[in-house]
Amino acid sequence: MLGSGAGKAIGRFANKCAKYWQVTSQRRQQHLGSIRQSRNIGVGGYSLLAIPVATFALGTWQVQRRKWKLQLIDELSRKTEMPPVDLPESLSELSSMEYQRVRVVGTFDHAREVYVSPRSLIQPGDGEKQSGGLLSSASQTGALVITPFKLADRDVSILVNRGWVPRAKTAPESRAQGQIEGEVQLTGIVRRPEKRPPLGPKEGHSGTFWHYKDIEGMARFRDVAPVLIDADSASTVPGGPVGGQTKVTLRNEHFSYILTWYSLSAATTFMWYSKYVRGKTLM
Repeated sequence: MLGSGAGKAIGRFANKCAKYWQVTSQRRQQHLGSIRQSRNIGVGGYSLLAIPVATFALGTWQVQRRKWKLQLIDELSRKTEMPPVDLPESLSELSSMEYQRVRVVGTFDHAREVYVSPRSLIQPGDGEKQSGGLLSSASQTGALVITPFKLADRDVSILVNRGWVPRAKTAPESRAQGQIEGEVQLTGIVRRPEKRPPLGPKEGHSGTFWHYKDIEGMARFRDVAPVLIDADSASTVPGGPVGGQTKVTLRNEHFSYILTWYSLSAATTFMWYSKYVRGKTLM
């Protein structure tokens, strides 16, 4: 005969075994239920699966876009450091030469200046290094002076962005010392038109003041070829516009897009798995 202590121990052991098998059985039933539910996801469930798949694909696409954008920025930066070349005979070739340094010889037609305003001064470190000219604090706004430039080697005039002047020096008579006369040689960077700001005025200009670099519009206004180059910092003269107003940057927000799309993919994948595989309610 077993003692009372041994009998109680056996009873406790039996109870634990019974509870274990009960819990195991319940878990097995839940697992089988989940499997049955996963096998009956239905058209709606598979349709919702397209959301995490699509967002993952968009994230991967943004990874490729970011790689392409970084390569493009590197390529443009190298262009600005290359030795200048002569302006091509066919000006149509300039459409594929953005940020290329070119060398031109000719004379300025100061009487037909136009201005892009408001603009802030690009300080050293932001664009090219500058010296002399009408320097001011970065907090000041002013304008870019765009001047027709008659080429010496052909009967064609183009537009040259001579640089930045403060608002008080926009009028040419206020900076007569910097109005270069006679034939000059300068180096500039080929630029393409700017897009009209989304919230900007529909009319691109008011008189000689333009809201953005509308090269075609300015060229028609002054009857010159639709070509614009930014004069480099070496073109700056005492009392004249501050040259070197080129900032080689491209909008690159692909990393934030990558985080957004991959986060959405992960979140929606978890929600889909919880609802259609584990059978849990989301709310």
